[in-house]
Amino acid sequence: MSDDTAGQGQTAQAPGQGASSGGGQGPSKSAIVIKKYANRRLYNTATSTYVTLDDLSRMVKEGQDFAVYDAKTGEDITRSVLTQIIFEEENKGENTLLPINFLRQLIRFYGDSMQSMVPGYLEFSMGNLLKDQEKLRRQMLESFGGDAFKTMEETAKRNMQLFQDALKMFPGFSGGFPSGFPNPFAPAATESPASKPQAASGPSKDDLQSLKDELAAMQQKIDALNRN
Repeated sequence: MSDDTAGQGQTAQAPGQGASSGGGQGPSKSAIVIKKYANRRLYNTATSTYVTLDDLSRMVKEGQDFAVYDAKTGEDITRSVLTQIIFEEENKGENTLLPINFLRQLIRFYGDSMQSMVPGYLEFSMGNLLKDQEKLRRQMLESFGGDAFKTMEETAKRNMQLFQDALKMFPGFSGGFPSGFPNPFAPAATESPASKPQAASGPSKDDLQSLKDELAAMQQKIDALNRN
């Protein structure tokens, strides 16, 4: 029988009918069966087509349940395939989900006495996140609109402008930011070659001392206001 017709239209085996990958929630009885052959090709028995890891990733995102079995041994290798999908996604280098410190901590739990507790804890935490994700999306949309990051950037710019306006109230800060401390949100100005060495020199000692003096005076005025 050829690969294309092997196991056509099968669903996942009931518990006990195949070697399990161990731990965690197993596939449902209605899960689509994916067979992995020796040449590493993945065969979707429901559609009678070969699929890729990207296809399986898309199925996960669409909520389609599937189980992956070794075509030769019948071993359930769903866990290793899902892990491989995560590995591929993380290697894309865009919008990664797993922080370095989290990965280090996760590795430390292997062989530790707490290892048996970690899967349940992670599953519980992820379950709570899934329950709250729609509420979080709605709150972000209500707070920042459709483009949250753009709105947050604009908010930061407005706060910086307010800070500049507040500085103008004190002597020595009429121009907003003191010399050598440019506004990080100001549009980039076209510099001539002659002006570049001066821009790279940074604030002078006199500028720094003046800034310290002005900050001290500002603090004294704030303290006086608080006492009143």
